[in-house]
This record gives sequence, structure tokens and C-alpha cells, in this order.
Amino acid sequence: MSWLREHRVALAGLTLFTLLAGDAWRYSLSWYGWGALTAVLGIAWVLVAVQERVDMRRVPVALGAIAAYLTLSIAWSAYPGASAIGVAVTLITGAVAVVITQVLSLGEVVRALSAAVRWILGLSLLFELAVATLVRQPLLPFWTSYEEPYPAAFTWSRNLLFEGGRIQGIVGNANLLAFVALLAVIVVSVQWRLRSTDPGHEASLPRVTAIGWVAIAVGVLALTRSSTVLVASLGVALALAVLLLARRLSGRARAALYGGAVAAAAGLTTAAIALRQPLLDLLGRSDDLTGRLDIWSAVIDLAQERPWFGWGWVSYWAPWVEPFDDLVVIRGVTYLQAHNAWLDVWLQLGILGLILMGVFVLTTTVRTIGWAVDAPRGDIADPAALRLAPALILAMLLVHSLAESRLLIEAGLLLLVWIAVASRRHELRWHRAGATA
Repeated sequence: MSWLREHRVALAGLTLFTLLAGDAWRYSLSWYGWGALTAVLGIAWVLVAVQERVDMRRVPVALGAIAAYLTLSIAWSAYPGASAIGVAVTLITGAVAVVITQVLSLGEVVRALSAAVRWILGLSLLFELAVATLVRQPLLPFWTSYEEPYPAAFTWSRNLLFEGGRIQGIVGNANLLAFVALLAVIVVSVQWRLRSTDPGHEASLPRVTAIGWVAIAVGVLALTRSSTVLVASLGVALALAVLLLARRLSGRARAALYGGAVAAAAGLTTAAIALRQPLLDLLGRSDDLTGRLDIWSAVIDLAQERPWFGWGWVSYWAPWVEPFDDLVVIRGVTYLQAHNAWLDVWLQLGILGLILMGVFVLTTTVRTIGWAVDAPRGDIADPAALRLAPALILAMLLVHSLAESRLLIEAGLLLLVWIAVASRRHELRWHRAGATA
């Protein structure tokens, strides 16, 4: 029934596209159109789960603990209505990731993600070209009416393609478009390498196609000039080097490598903080990290009022409730995230939630590294190149989480849960294969 699996790959691709480029739908079809589309996607995944009899309980213990705790936070939330909505959206997103993990292989997920990011990049360049040649002025989202002067952040496209400015693409945000571009570099490069090592694999891409899309993705990275994604790119490069070297080592040598990598990452972080001013000058960024210092200060002050259990889970900040309605307003723009996933977890779930999240991420990281490094056995033999994809995506998500909160919402959350559950399934099957070898 290959046709059925192909339809599920297409459904996964559309789902990832929608989560990565949600504003493209909201700006073009309105919030109601976006809501209808997400409802249809949700129903489709429910039907898949029922058809395949997916067991939603087969998740890592740490993930289950996080899900239970954030649901329980509704009881003490300062905004229970908004918390209920946030919890529901978070659980639905995580549930879709669990279903994807159980009905699609690693190669099929990589294919779906690759298709989604390539469509976003291609449409974004066409969109910016149309705005620059036909509209010839900044373009606002459809279904909106802002009184001038309105903040530049409200525009869908700032019409900067021919002016050397940062393009925003169909996602309406330069940093998010850069995030998609880096994802494309990772998955398409994996598919390119897969073509060389296992040319008959379903997830591989022809050499010319792969080179072309990597070039496009790198070009988009240059056009967006996102400092946060540049740092995430360095993190991915470091992770790749460590993983490839770890495959050649074993025992104490491998443990020493991991310890050295952690020490190097800590050292680089310390050096970046100490030398932040010259680095910011080099990157052309303001000394307040584009307003992030003010945002972090406001979040820390608020989190300290409820340090242990937090204010209640809400995911993306709800702009219609206190304290988020005016917590951070910079140049007329109300910010709806802490721009640091860990500060957001502390704010919403407190220190206990931060500990649970840390355990969840740490255990997921350990399993994912093992998945990428250890040679497969028996019927779990994914090609070596393909097994790098989850680890590199996780490295990108974790580095990116230091300056953005997208790890906790939409595509970031789905990818994190997918990696957590998929790595656990791999680990269990690995142990079974080892026991019968």
C-alpha cells in the first residue's frame, strides 16, 4: 500500500509547512482560514491514528511528565482560560508528532520536512520578487487595516529584496525564514549525502537537485542575515564534527570527546558573552541584542514573583490577558514570547517545570546522539547519513532556543517531540536486536 504511505508523507509535509509558515496562511486566508486548515489537518491525523491504532502512551517518561505537569498548571494558572487553550494546542501538536513517529519512517519524515522547507523557500523568493516588481512598496497582511504610522514589524514584506535589506518571505519574519533555510541546509545535505552512500534510498535527492536547493538555502540565509540562526549554524557545524569523529571512536575516547565538546561549547559561550560588544558590532546588531535584554529583564522580574510553579502554561503568550497584554512593548510592538525558551518555561512552569524540561531535553539528547553514532543492527538499519538528521536538527533547535522560544511552539515543538519519541523507539528496538543477536 505504497500509495497510502505516500499520502501520509504528503500530509506530514503539509503539516510541517503549516507549522513553519503559519503566518503565510493567516496573512492570506485570515485567522479563520488558518483555523479551518489546521482543523482539517488535525482531523486527518486523528483518522490516521485510529486506522493505525496508534498507542499515544508509548512516549518517553520525561515527555509524559512534562505533558502532565503543564496540564496540571491550569489549576494554579493566573489565566486559566488562556492556559486551557495553550495546553490544548501544545498537547495536540505533540500528539501529531507521536502519530507521525509511529506511522512514518525516518526517511519518510526527512522527505516530508525537505519538501516543506523547499516549498517555503521557493515561494518566499517568488513572493519577494513579486512584491519588489509589481507591488513596489511594503505589503501588509490581507484582512488587516492599520492606521499609519504603523510599526515596520506589522508588514508581511518590507519590499527590501532589491534594496539589500533583510527579506521576510511568505513567513513574514526574517528570523523565521532563516530558521527554515537552515533546516533546508541540514535535511537537503543529508539527502545529498544519502544519494552517494545509498542511491536507491527513498529519501535521497539527485545531486544536481540537492546542490541547487542548498545554494538557494544559503542564499536565503545571506538575504535574511539572522544573527540567531548564524549562531545556530555554528552549533550545527560543531555537532556534525563531533558526531562524525565519535563514529570513529569508542569507550573512553568517545566519552572524552563528548566531555571536550561540552567544555568547548561552554568556553565559546563564555567568550561570546565577554566579547559580545565587538561581536555585535561585527554583525551590525544593537548592544541590547535587538531588544532581547529588555525582554529578558521583564520576564525574569515576572518569573521571580512565582518562581517555583510559574504563572501557568500558555505556550505562545496570549495578548488578551494580563500580564502578557503589556509585559513587553517595544516601539509599538507587543512581544508575545520571551525570546528564550528556558526563560519561557521558568515563567510559565516555574523551577520545577524547568527541571522537568531539562531532564527531558538531556535524555532526548543522549538517545539522539546514540542513534546518530552507533552502527545499526538487524531490521533497524537506517543509513548512516540519514541518522545524522535528528541529531543535527536537535542541535539547531537547542542553540536556537537560547534566543527564541520556538522550541515550545508550532514546528519547533513538533520536531522536538518527534525526535524524543523516535529516538526512544530506536533505543528500544536496538536493545531488543542486541538481546537476540
